Amino acid sequence: MSVSLKKETAKELISFKLHHIQEEIQKILKKWNEDNTDDFISKAKKRILENAEMDAISIRQLVADYKRFKKLLESISSN
Repeated sequence: MSVSLKKETAKELISFKLHHIQEEIQKILKKWNEDNTDDFISKAKKRILENAEMDAISIRQLVADYKRFKKLLESISSN
């Protein structure tokens, strides 16, 4: 199955998704009083932040999703 989208519509949808992912990441970081994902994941892994493992897993997935959607947006923008 294939779907046809206007380039601008695709950009808007992907940009919306990127913004939502960023908000989710910031919400988790704020919950744990952290400034960046790398430090947060490191502290969760070392158990410096007690009970942060599930949020660290979520952050990892969100970061991976962000990179994937950012790459998709860049590929659409460059065409």
